[in-house]
Amino acid sequence: MTRTIVVGGGAAGAALAARLSDDPDREVTLVEAGPADGVYPPDLLDASGIPGAVTGHPANWAHEAHLAPGRPYRVARGKILGGSTTINGGYFVRARRGDHDVWADAGGPRWSYDSCLPVWRAIETDVDFGETALHGGAGPMPVQRYGGGPLASAFIAAAVARGHALEPDKNGEQPAGVGPVPSNVRGDVRVNTGLAYLEPVRSRPNLTIVGSTTVGRIRWNGTRAVGVETDAGELDADEVVLCAGAIGSARILLSSGVGPQGPLSALGVPVRSDLPVGAAFADHPDIAVAWRPRGVIPDSADAFPFPVALHWDAAGREGTDGDLELLLAARPLEQLLNGSADPDADLQVILGLQAPTGRGELTLQSADPAAPPRIDYRYLDEASDRDRLRAGIRETAALLRTREFGVLCAGLSDLGEAELDDDRALDDWMAARLGTAIHMCATAPMGVVVDGAGRVNGVDGLRVADTSILPTVPSRGPAASAVLVGEVIARAMHAGD
Repeated sequence: MTRTIVVGGGAAGAALAARLSDDPDREVTLVEAGPADGVYPPDLLDASGIPGAVTGHPANWAHEAHLAPGRPYRVARGKILGGSTTINGGYFVRARRGDHDVWADAGGPRWSYDSCLPVWRAIETDVDFGETALHGGAGPMPVQRYGGGPLASAFIAAAVARGHALEPDKNGEQPAGVGPVPSNVRGDVRVNTGLAYLEPVRSRPNLTIVGSTTVGRIRWNGTRAVGVETDAGELDADEVVLCAGAIGSARILLSSGVGPQGPLSALGVPVRSDLPVGAAFADHPDIAVAWRPRGVIPDSADAFPFPVALHWDAAGREGTDGDLELLLAARPLEQLLNGSADPDADLQVILGLQAPTGRGELTLQSADPAAPPRIDYRYLDEASDRDRLRAGIRETAALLRTREFGVLCAGLSDLGEAELDDDRALDDWMAARLGTAIHMCATAPMGVVVDGAGRVNGVDGLRVADTSILPTVPSRGPAASAVLVGEVIARAMHAGD
């Protein structure tokens, strides 16, 4: 009997633990920092809001970070079974073929689009398209699109009037354009990976789910991982798989001596493998462009808060995956987060830079594994990122001012001609409103820190299986990609790779 510890029961970890426990000769212990009894507060499953993303919610890590100098931020990450699929907006869009090309270059052919397509299909039950050559009809995660209301329809019409293509299936490898957003929402319920993957197999005798337990370090015998240290004691294993997310897994690696020799030695952390963990992570910077509704928006009570998105290339090139995302919010962000219902509140389009050039850094501040890491995003450092965000803000403004959207929009809230006409003024405007999509990847990238099966270089018995290992942030939000990582690594482990 092989004993495997899976650290973290989020998007990747829940999928991986469930798939590993398919093998009766493998004993799987899943260790989750948050509650893991499968009982969720109703507000976390209600897909019409995202209260779990609010700082202070018990299901949220809320890591301290800096997006840019003078721009502190709290990074919401799920601390509950299902992880961030429990507290996010339900966006469930696949990575693009171009993303897979980069991953396959780093991690080998198992990460190519053609190799992963059967895995994508196995993940989902696509409510809209059913079982096809591109879509699955019997997987654990429901995929459904909510884009038919008057607000979404006006946005689509405005985008088409601006010359953008229709993209009715954003999981179908169609040319980038405007269309409804696939979501892991069934009816009005946010179906997280805990519900989808773990609840159906919780009773398996070879699967143990341990909740409210935080992992501090890997336990070692020389350079072989033999278990974990937790705040509740030590656990032994033949193999450890970190699925604690791009922040959590990187922090555990660094605290355990897997990371850059110089900084770790300076903190007194014994180094097991000298690797650039946390040295160049990637994420999607975003900025909310607010607009004033003209009266009451008819579909403001839709179940899904982000019904439609436009993906567009900042340079106007056709045939690309689109390096900008314009994501329409169906209700004011304040209402989505806090449940407020101000009838006069502004609405937003969230502009995201989907292929950023800039990279951030995650480092330890202390040898104490309970101490938080330092997270520096370094957003807006790169001129090309600033250029493309400016282009995206201007395109968002133009779309909101079209005749097609003007039936619902009374004007931009705080973005005027003074900013739109001047690069320096627009830079100041966006720096003051800078946010992050919280899509961190590449803290332990394939081809550098781990191999294509998630095995950590220079040590034995240790893998990483979450968005840490993706060498770039995918050009779409990575919730679905995180599930894919769990599935792909589980298949590699079943195959003895």
